[in-house]
Amino acid sequence: MQRRNSRWLIGSGLALTGVLALSACSSGFSGGDSAGSSDGKLTSDSSKSLTVLIGSSGDAETKAVNSAVASWAASSGTAATVSVASDLNQQLAQGFAAKKPADVFYLSTDALAGYASNGSLLAYGDSLSNKGDFYPSLVKSFTYDGQFYCAPKDFSTLGLVINTDAWAKAGLTDADIPTTWDQLETVAKKLTTPDQIGLAIGGEYARAGAFMAQAGGNLMNEDSSKATANTPEAVAGLTEVKKLLNDGVMKYAKDVGAGWGGEAFGKQLAAMTIEGNWITGAMSNDFPDVKYTVAELPAGPAGKGTMQFTNCWGIAADSPNQAAALGLVEQLTSKDSQLAFSTAFGPMPSIKSAASDWKTANAALVPFLNGADYAVGTPTAKGAADVVTELNSKLESLKSGDPQQILDAAQKNLEALLK
Repeated sequence: MQRRNSRWLIGSGLALTGVLALSACSSGFSGGDSAGSSDGKLTSDSSKSLTVLIGSSGDAETKAVNSAVASWAASSGTAATVSVASDLNQQLAQGFAAKKPADVFYLSTDALAGYASNGSLLAYGDSLSNKGDFYPSLVKSFTYDGQFYCAPKDFSTLGLVINTDAWAKAGLTDADIPTTWDQLETVAKKLTTPDQIGLAIGGEYARAGAFMAQAGGNLMNEDSSKATANTPEAVAGLTEVKKLLNDGVMKYAKDVGAGWGGEAFGKQLAAMTIEGNWITGAMSNDFPDVKYTVAELPAGPAGKGTMQFTNCWGIAADSPNQAAALGLVEQLTSKDSQLAFSTAFGPMPSIKSAASDWKTANAALVPFLNGADYAVGTPTAKGAADVVTELNSKLESLKSGDPQQILDAAQKNLEALLK
């Protein structure tokens, strides 16, 4: 998953409001029957070709998906065409509202609850032949009301990205790579100069939330059935972010003149950043001369913690050929397909069986995949994206704000969603 898509997962709750509003107007097509037909069986009209709607990060992703879908179509005998959305959320919503949705499509964790709650999605997860191969945390991200809805297509986690030249100039060695908060504070201070901040991150939950996880907290519990935003653990994580800001060893990317952490790092305005594996594309394309290494994020009071970002392959409940759609998704999430996608445009495979091959091919990026063992997902409760958007606005002034009050407000808003 590329930077643009991953950052959207958390950063655009306002855009998502329109998506869910439109999806809420949907008829549900199958009357809420998660099997997608009156008798509980998958529809299988072989006369119908499949339509696939994706949101692409660029030509490489578009070409890779087109190639994979064409290969499946040739072997299965079922025609399938790929369309690249200029605005995926809007076009998904419009398709559902017009009762002409794509058969298969990219779907974010933020959008799952809205479409699942009105019966627009086929809950096919338990029918996947490779169900047990997906990372459990990813399965949880696409489970709604106890049902595993859709196959995670790939994922990203956050890691600590370090400028190796700045590191060496500060007299630091591999032995100094931080594994605790105290060590992070120490190296960030040593790396901070009049021209370069030690650490720069995006001023949003999608980055600060990693510290909450390291302290043992998150906005909601694993299945998003309970708000946990203002627990002592969550507050401790946000308090550490505030401390780094006030100590003058960390700044938000916007405060050093960058649009995101990767830009701040690439322009060498920051010696370190906390970003996902999508940063590799930006570094090779935009900042090829900057040398860097990647490490797992330092552990907090509760141990290691990071955040994960993912999309799934949604299948419409109104698809006339769900059986073929399921077959296509199984092919697209197979080991060979996912490794090919990784080579083409950079995402990490969502299945455990591909881990060894991926690590061999991406030795420098192994810390990102290691994070899968302890990563936490973003809230999937219906309406949670809007709560995160409001939280992000308050995190902008965290340096002078009160972590407890900020998270108390988020707790109140999240609890309101669950009533």
